[in-house]
Amino acid sequence: YPESEAEMGSVMEAIQAQDLVAIAYGGGTSVVGHLQVPESPRPVLSVSLERMRRMLEIDPECGLASFEAGIRGAELEAALRPRGLTLGHYPQSFDYSTLGGWVATRSSGQQSLYFGRIEELFAGGRVLTPGGPLELPPFPASAAGPDLRQLFLGSEGRMGILTRAVVRIRPLPERDELHGVFFPNWEAAVDCARELVAAGLPLSMIRMSNPEETRTSLLLAGHPRRIGLLERYLQVRGLRQENRCMGLVGLTGGHRMVRAGRRSAWRILSRHGGLVLGQAMGRAWGKNRFLAPYLRNTLWELGYGVDTLETALTWDRVEAGVEAIEEAIREALAPWEERVLVFSHISHVYRSGSSTYTTFLFRLVDSPQDLMERWQAMKRAASLAILGSGGTISHQHGVGVDHKGYLGPEKGVVGLGILRGIFSGLDPRGRFNPGKLLD
Repeated sequence: YPESEAEMGSVMEAIQAQDLVAIAYGGGTSVVGHLQVPESPRPVLSVSLERMRRMLEIDPECGLASFEAGIRGAELEAALRPRGLTLGHYPQSFDYSTLGGWVATRSSGQQSLYFGRIEELFAGGRVLTPGGPLELPPFPASAAGPDLRQLFLGSEGRMGILTRAVVRIRPLPERDELHGVFFPNWEAAVDCARELVAAGLPLSMIRMSNPEETRTSLLLAGHPRRIGLLERYLQVRGLRQENRCMGLVGLTGGHRMVRAGRRSAWRILSRHGGLVLGQAMGRAWGKNRFLAPYLRNTLWELGYGVDTLETALTWDRVEAGVEAIEEAIREALAPWEERVLVFSHISHVYRSGSSTYTTFLFRLVDSPQDLMERWQAMKRAASLAILGSGGTISHQHGVGVDHKGYLGPEKGVVGLGILRGIFSGLDPRGRFNPGKLLD
């Protein structure tokens, strides 16, 4: 538990001198095995950044702030908001995940369409590497060769430990709206999302649930009387239960910009059959936006496992990709004659495509070995379907242990060789988080 860069330096010296294996620990929210302890004859040291959570410097004029890497999302925003500032990075793990973890895994926040992904927000910092300290100056831009900052992003602890991060901050927006909307079908929802992001509007979020996720979300919403009224209203408006899709559209920025953007967005929604229901749905979602991991624990106690996986695809592959991934997960449990509930949404959109996020719910069994075998079958089938659909093996969760076997088709032989050369050149003894990202 080092409490400063100086103490972390002493820890690094001990790791080298005693030939230890070291795993940096931030918030412990990884879902793909980043923190898995490797089988090793060498002692394994967990280096917690729990006590390195301070804001070090802030420069509103330059739009930069410096934090120790162990600061959690909620703490970081609590330090900025009294000054009228924000980073705007809100992953689902916001309450517990750390700034250092976001950088190490190339995290994406729920409103990344407006605020940017972590690679756009991470301006620089300091990394303690096996070869010595690495300073990453927060230049506005640079053409001085390859960007070492980008090289460290997503390195998953293989290049050392980030102790300090400089991030790009901005004033709190005047308006931050989130509206609920329904579409007649999945195709209309996806097409609308594509047109919205292409229009260049002040949007912070476009999230579209497919029909199965829409049905599941309404069932879990509670308030049966209100949901019943909503169901009847949607029926009257011609949105059939078996096909309709629920969406959320967020607008963020200055008052005038948001008003103008809202008018343009609603015209696009109307062309695709979208029915806008206002901000009540958005407020309800925002109230529970970070609570899904707790529902997972409750479901486990009730005898059900739940897992998620994600990818990113170009627009021409999104619908077919989602269908292939969901079908692969369902078929994976066929040998056990078990059913699985699978549903998906798109939530991080780009001019050329979108992320897709799939959740699957399955029944637990008594034997841990049997349970692991079933989960691995679903994970393997889904990962192969992602590759077969032309998607990245991870849009936001990272690689860790679970995804490294599928990295080859994406990076290629030359790309993997480059990464291995960098890691082995910097850490020839393989002391820092070995077995993650690459073998």
